[in-house]
Amino acid sequence: MALFGSFLKGAPGSGKQSREATERVKEWARAALGGAEEIAFAVNEIACTDPSCPGVETIILVMEPGEKTRACKIGKMLDDVSEEDVRAALA
Repeated sequence: MALFGSFLKGAPGSGKQSREATERVKEWARAALGGAEEIAFAVNEIACTDPSCPGVETIILVMEPGEKTRACKIGKMLDDVSEEDVRAALA
């Protein structure tokens, strides 16, 4: 299954994810989940080759102690993700 497709880091013209955008999305995710410091996040922009995918999406992995890691998908490039998108994905 091609769930995560290809990561876009470094490819010219591909919407290379920026550290600033990644950190911004992590901050919004932490705030949306109550600000708990023990929750870890990973944020990546990927190119999904599966025909049912929107092409490029942002994936937020939420890693809470004692819980199964969950993946939240936003069908946008990382730089286009808004705080509202993050809240909706984590709801």
